Amino acid sequence: MPYSDLPLDELRDFRADTLEPGDFDRFWADTMGEARAHRGGAELKRADTPISELVVEDLTFPGFAGEPIRGWITRPRTQERRPTVVEYIGYNGGRGVPGERLAWAAAGYVHVLMDTRGQGSGWGSGGDTPDPHGSGPSVPGFMTRGIEHPANYYYRRVFTDAVRLVDAVQELPFVDGDRIAVTGASQGGGIAIAAAALSPTVRAVMPDVPFLCAFRRAVERTPQPPFSEIARYLAVHRGQEDTVFSTLSYFDGANFAKRITQPALFSAALMDDIVLPSTIFAAYNRLASSDRHIEVYAFNGHEGGQLHHWATQARWLAERL
Repeated sequence: MPYSDLPLDELRDFRADTLEPGDFDRFWADTMGEARAHRGGAELKRADTPISELVVEDLTFPGFAGEPIRGWITRPRTQERRPTVVEYIGYNGGRGVPGERLAWAAAGYVHVLMDTRGQGSGWGSGGDTPDPHGSGPSVPGFMTRGIEHPANYYYRRVFTDAVRLVDAVQELPFVDGDRIAVTGASQGGGIAIAAAALSPTVRAVMPDVPFLCAFRRAVERTPQPPFSEIARYLAVHRGQEDTVFSTLSYFDGANFAKRITQPALFSAALMDDIVLPSTIFAAYNRLASSDRHIEVYAFNGHEGGQLHHWATQARWLAERL
């Protein structure tokens, strides 16, 4: 498979021409204020699993509009307050069954995995969180749901869920609230970027081949879904281009990145034709972080570095948390 985008030396300095709305910060401050007005915290119960050497718990917490969002918590059996990794999931995957993801807990962290509302039926072992909101006309998938206005857009709810999860996790007795990191691959990486920008309690961010960055470039140049969902929508809804890209500007990882000051470890793969490397570098190169690094996998597609990259993340995070 050939390289899918610019040469690496050009990517290092790449800046995308991204639209940033003047009320970006107010929009998100109002959104989070509305969400936090719905009281409640995390509810936990022991998961039904044969795993005995780690604690696995079924998590429910209040997300957007106070709606219940599911997840898993996996952690060492001791009750001491531990550093915590909150993980978000790739496009159309769900939280799966308890015990699918053990690496972070085996490394001594509390691991929190968020289910993505409405998703969970495209791969993996399923999801358990509905999205009770409807939308106007949309292309099959999630990228164009509510795209006619930022207040209605699907990812407003998802990003809010992600930040409210950090709020809820911080209050758990076995979590060290001063040592919380966020991570995720693909869509999960894009969600992690938003969560790090919107949550002051996040201490490190590790987006792996992150999706949802530099929307205009991604839609115009990416041959594969999910970005192609937006192109299909615009092919039918002719004349809606300005409205669509205005909405997407409130959710662009490149706009969130300039608001991230925490240590950041990104990754990109140069043969990725699902998330083009230039869209990732568009966000990475706008980080406000002084402590930042990007791992580049020259001969990989969207799978990126996989467990090799997880080992890199674990070493990097141990030095910071």
